[in-house]
Amino acid sequence: MKTVIRYLVGVLALTAAGMIAPVAHAAATGVSAANAPDPHAHHHHMMSEITRSTVDYTLPPVSLVREDGKAVSLVNELNDGRPVILTFIYTTCTSICPMISQTLSQLQSDLGSDRDKVHMVSISIDPEQDTPARLREYAKKYGAGPEWQHYTGTVAASIATQRAFDVYRGDKMNHNPVTLLRAAPGKPWLRIDGFATVAELLGAYHELVASK
Repeated sequence: MKTVIRYLVGVLALTAAGMIAPVAHAAATGVSAANAPDPHAHHHHMMSEITRSTVDYTLPPVSLVREDGKAVSLVNELNDGRPVILTFIYTTCTSICPMISQTLSQLQSDLGSDRDKVHMVSISIDPEQDTPARLREYAKKYGAGPEWQHYTGTVAASIATQRAFDVYRGDKMNHNPVTLLRAAPGKPWLRIDGFATVAELLGAYHELVASK
């Protein structure tokens, strides 16, 4: 039942994000829906399944640029003592990123009194387009509070960070939904591949904090 519910939620979110458009276009043009091209077909199988793994990652000594325009050390930002919830996004994405960012937006509210204790981090995989100003607009769109910050930087710094967390796929269109959580500096990361729900992320967060 949970799988069915998650699938339906995913379908509704994808419809809102425009991912079901090829089917509508097929109907309008007389092309069979079964034969309509789906540019996001490789993402669909992830809508109802997630996998969890515990991994140790080595943070690269790179500098990123926060949405406020300040250049910062990735290591210092992630090792500020707070639990971290980390995602990779880009602002022109119309499929995976809106779903992830909407989930994090709701997670902010559901964290309750823990909201101010957590560092939520979204790093752009398209830094050439994602300027600090564009990231500020994106953050505002999803109601990001001060605990949820967005980062860009050079292409080299972005790729190095993606490689460090094993999310680099060469082309931004090939990226996959991944959320990474860590209870504290020096602790291993919990990697969640797939579209985790708010409840799943909240549960994972509480588990990690309780065990640190």
